[in-house]
Amino acid sequence: MRTKTLLPLVASLALVLGATTACGSGEQKASASSSGSDSTVELRYQGWANQVTLPELAEALGYLKGVKLKYVGNTISGPQDIGAAAAGQVDFGGAFDGAVAKLIRSGSPVKAVIAYYGSDKGAYNGFYVLDSSKIRTAKDLVGKKVGVNTLGGHNEAVLDTYLLKNGLTWDQVKSVQLVPLPPPNTDQALRAHQIDVAALTGQFREQTLAKGGVRAVFSDSQYFGDFSAGTYIFRKDFIAKHPAAVKAFTAGVAKAIEWTKSTPHDQVIAEYTKIIEGRKRNETTSSLKYWTSAGVATKGGVIQDSDFTRWGDWLEQTGSVKKADLDVKSLYTNEFNPYASGSAS
Repeated sequence: MRTKTLLPLVASLALVLGATTACGSGEQKASASSSGSDSTVELRYQGWANQVTLPELAEALGYLKGVKLKYVGNTISGPQDIGAAAAGQVDFGGAFDGAVAKLIRSGSPVKAVIAYYGSDKGAYNGFYVLDSSKIRTAKDLVGKKVGVNTLGGHNEAVLDTYLLKNGLTWDQVKSVQLVPLPPPNTDQALRAHQIDVAALTGQFREQTLAKGGVRAVFSDSQYFGDFSAGTYIFRKDFIAKHPAAVKAFTAGVAKAIEWTKSTPHDQVIAEYTKIIEGRKRNETTSSLKYWTSAGVATKGGVIQDSDFTRWGDWLEQTGSVKKADLDVKSLYTNEFNPYASGSAS
């Protein structure tokens, strides 16, 4: 069993975040509403503190034609988010593809419809230590504490892959203690010596690098190059009932992905700042200037088999899914994505 550690520094914050999400549960009991047609379907969802999700961006840009987002609280991790979607507490959720595969293989009736994050030269996941740290190789990580955003997610899969590829045994891999931390607090925990290594990405990684005093041990892009790493999912019964709404959502998010790729950085940050300030959730915009990329490898977030097969060895090693049973075609569909059919305008 993988060691899980909860630091005093963030324990209270984690409880607050969980309570925030739970507060939305009363609203989440209601099903998506419409006035008799998919053109007015309301999609319940969870957000992320101090960040703008692609669906939120798509709505702000006017790309979600005929559907409306209904924020019900913040999530604390990708696995929690897709779990809430599978349970019908929200209408869609997003997580690391390995977590999506595990959820579906466990029997949850959901399907991935679009890739929404990944790793590239701007959005890669890096594992950082303080400059004074003696950690330099995979072997140096044995028995150490690594701050990750959640258990069973992207950071854990990449870390395990790195350790195994560098000759560690599975018992040695399991000795590495994973510490779940909200991304905004990971830097603080590292500098306070409460963790030995910090897994960081996106705006939070860039913010840490700007402060200085840290160095990278490795990154996921060193092993996988540019790749999409996570997808948004819907329940199959929701897709069957509201196919036009799912298509509108997918097309809007796909268009938002391409908007972030083609729009100057300053304009993207200005739009994100406007969205956060306008929604009045008691957040900070201080880290937004460090945003770099959504990291989605394909045009419009089209999903590929490799998004899931990439994690086959890890899924089998952890006992989650046998590699031979990983039927990727049953995990996702591109039927709602106009970039898959070449019909995007």
